[in-house]
Amino acid sequence: MRWNIPNILTVLRILLIPVFVGIFYLPETMISPHMVNLCATLAFALAAVTDWLDGYLARALNQASAFGAFLDPVADKLMVAAALIVLVEFGRVGAVIALIIIGREIAISALREWMAALGEGKSVAVAMVGKLKTGFQMAAILILLYHDQFWLLDMQLIGSVMIYIAAFLTLLSMAYYLKAAWPQMREG
Repeated sequence: MRWNIPNILTVLRILLIPVFVGIFYLPETMISPHMVNLCATLAFALAAVTDWLDGYLARALNQASAFGAFLDPVADKLMVAAALIVLVEFGRVGAVIALIIIGREIAISALREWMAALGEGKSVAVAMVGKLKTGFQMAAILILLYHDQFWLLDMQLIGSVMIYIAAFLTLLSMAYYLKAAWPQMREG
């Protein structure tokens, strides 16, 4: 493994997960519920920024590595799964929505691995529908983590609508990738 800035950022994102989750379990005598929501939102936002930054730096500094290419999507999926599980536990997201999103991430990761082994990885490369799904998913998670009213905006309602849109896009993107892989799946 090459220790470079992008890989360090990815590892730091993974190490941020227990911090992010732990914030929700601090005693109320230590931190108010509003500060829990705010700190958790900021921790998740920091993780999202490091996700963008490590990819940007890997390309800009020519520091892309096989380890980074493997670990980056793992870190992303772990962070999203941790956030969704916390949101389910605190009643901010339904379990079915979390299962759709987490299940799709696992299934498409496995599909990409299988397609890469067949030398067909490019046919299931990230598409615009996947990027759109990720954008809605990240925004919805941030809003649901914040949860508190913001000015006159009901953040729970806005986040709920957005997570439903993200779940729809999740299923749509899964169908897109499965369709792209269908010729190899029929043969295999």
